[in-house]
Amino acid sequence: MFIILNVCIMLVLILGLYWMQRNHISFSKRVFTALGVGILFGLGLQWVYGASSEIIAETSNWFNIVGTGYIRFLQMIVMPLIFVSILAAFTKMTLTKNVGKISVLILAVLVGTTAIAAAVGIATSVGFNLEAIEIEQGEAEQARGISLEENYTNNVEGLSFPQQIIQLLPANPFLDFTGARSTSTIAVVIFTVFLGIAYLGVRRKEPEKAETFANLIGSIHAIIMRVVTFILRLTPYGVLAIMTRTVATSDLTAIASLGKFVVASYVALAVMFIIHLLLLLFSGLNPITYVKKAFPVLAFAFTSRTSAGALPLNIETQRKLGVPEGTANFAGSFGLSIGQNGCAGIYPAMLAVMIAPTIGINPLDPGFILMLILVVAISSFGVAGVGGGATFAALLVLSALDMPIALAGLLISVEPLIDMGRTAVNVSGSMTAGTLTGKWTKELDETIYNDPTQQLETNEI
Repeated sequence: MFIILNVCIMLVLILGLYWMQRNHISFSKRVFTALGVGILFGLGLQWVYGASSEIIAETSNWFNIVGTGYIRFLQMIVMPLIFVSILAAFTKMTLTKNVGKISVLILAVLVGTTAIAAAVGIATSVGFNLEAIEIEQGEAEQARGISLEENYTNNVEGLSFPQQIIQLLPANPFLDFTGARSTSTIAVVIFTVFLGIAYLGVRRKEPEKAETFANLIGSIHAIIMRVVTFILRLTPYGVLAIMTRTVATSDLTAIASLGKFVVASYVALAVMFIIHLLLLLFSGLNPITYVKKAFPVLAFAFTSRTSAGALPLNIETQRKLGVPEGTANFAGSFGLSIGQNGCAGIYPAMLAVMIAPTIGINPLDPGFILMLILVVAISSFGVAGVGGGATFAALLVLSALDMPIALAGLLISVEPLIDMGRTAVNVSGSMTAGTLTGKWTKELDETIYNDPTQQLETNEI
């Protein structure tokens, strides 16, 4: 009876969100409403039943139909989205000679800002005096650590760092399209880039065939983007179910005890976002304009916790910032699996600094700091844009530094809280890369950038 009551309340809340959609209330307002209501509903369920009660467990299974179902749909579209977005970028490049330059600049900004993010993570951990030994390892942390260790042993352990880099390369692209490997995302990116370069070669020699291919990719791109729009419309419902389940089943005491780590993480993320704004400022662009135009997509990334799901909004926002469409596609797509400032930069660096004293390493040693920044930058290739990317990045960094990978499960209690901010910074990093590249190649339309009417419209989602 109680389970039925809980499910009925959830259905009423879902109907409320649907009513908001029918009345054309903005997408951002619906998502933040879902976030707030989900937190309150989750707290109410935990207060009434207790986080570990059977009723909460059974109710969560029903909530998962909406929450986990939404995540599954996002995972479904990631590989096709990456594939078609990168190919579309190649077909929309107006000058063949600029492709290499644009790609190199985007990659340089993505990886460079990730190295800066690692330095920010190190400084924040040291400044807040974070140490892994301070964290009490309960059953959840221990179970998570064991799980990570077992999965890592089956996938990557035993490989040298160069061999781990080789694992990023595609041997069977069809296998990687299934997401069978932890490095499948970057493998698909590499395979798609090869196809794009081949297309450019054909366009020079056989323009008619290239035009046919470009039209085909354009049609597929339009259809995939339409599918993405369908999935985006489910975001408020997914956020409601996910937040309700997360809050209802969380150990609030453990979260409270880890408050210091949450605050430190958000300080580091805020500093990194300010660095993005400073890069724009030093390039002659108004950072306030960027913030105003980027807010809708950053809000979506924050609440949905998925960089991949934010890709269409990411690209469209860059277009509203005056970035050419091809450059925007490159920056958005590459940013899904390369150089994620939050997940692949700040988080692994903070975790490594926290763990270092437990194995006798001085985290302030210059050699250790330089090695950590280098490893983080290199390991940032191949971090997936949907769930688990930060953990995978941490595993790569910790193993490369010969640190115990099981300790990557230490922050499981606050992982969802931190991941929201990390995802927003990831998306900001890719948009910054596209905007700076457009500026440096003199292809950025600054009239559009400075036009306040050129805003991302999310009312129709």
